[in-house]
Amino acid sequence: GEPAAWPSAASLLEEAADLLVLHRDFAAAVRRCEAGCERLGAGAERCERGRGDGDGGDSAEVKCSLCVVGIQALAEMNRWREVLSWVLQYYQVPEHLPPKVVELCILLYSKVNEPQVMLEVGSSWLRDQTNKSHSEYGSLMELYLLHVLLPLGRFEGAEELVRGCDALDNEQQQTFLRTICESRCQWTQQEEMHSGAEEQQDEAAETVLGALSQKLLTMLTLLRRALRSMSSHFYTLPYKKMLLATFLLYLVVVRLDPASPTSLPFIYKLVQLFRQAWASVFSPMHRPRIQN
Repeated sequence: GEPAAWPSAASLLEEAADLLVLHRDFAAAVRRCEAGCERLGAGAERCERGRGDGDGGDSAEVKCSLCVVGIQALAEMNRWREVLSWVLQYYQVPEHLPPKVVELCILLYSKVNEPQVMLEVGSSWLRDQTNKSHSEYGSLMELYLLHVLLPLGRFEGAEELVRGCDALDNEQQQTFLRTICESRCQWTQQEEMHSGAEEQQDEAAETVLGALSQKLLTMLTLLRRALRSMSSHFYTLPYKKMLLATFLLYLVVVRLDPASPTSLPFIYKLVQLFRQAWASVFSPMHRPRIQN
């Protein structure tokens, strides 16, 4: 069935590429890629890992190309979060991914600042013994090192990866180790700068809080002085006159009829009493003295 599936899958690949590049119909391009991968099934991946020849090798290449076009179409639709799960449904495990697909996924997730997505996937692919025979293994290891491990601060893992890579000669290993060392120094400097900025922010916040606390204390002191002055002032008010005026007001409003002629003398006395009380309360001798 696989040789018969290859021509139709290749035709779907051509249609998907046209939809992606010429028509910019990304959703239709993804559908063509999915249909092509489903027709090829898992046989193409087995032929690729077994270095199959003939139609088997061509099927593996077509399937890889279908995934590459599908990844680009998903990225164009801003559906990059689906990319890894989308390709794994056709290759089952990360170790079976073609090098070109791994490379494209690393670059994609690095571009969107999500390198941690490829941390375990890249590690699993690089540890696989079969993948170490790929000619692209060294370049993929470098890509994984620069775009995944170092941005995440995984310096020890990066050193272990470089020292354990047989595809690198001694000069290449030393170059990568120097790169790791430089990246570690830059990471440390950034951490120190970040910590220093946080300390400055904390000190500024403490300064502002200290100034506010001092202002609040000053206001409370002034308020206490004002209340003390007002209390000493109220002790000098003519309470007897105020109480008498209140009592007379009670008699006029409750007990007497203000319209009655007999109530007029009481009202006249009440008015005079209130005027005296008002003048005594707000006279200069009863005003509180200002204290420095």
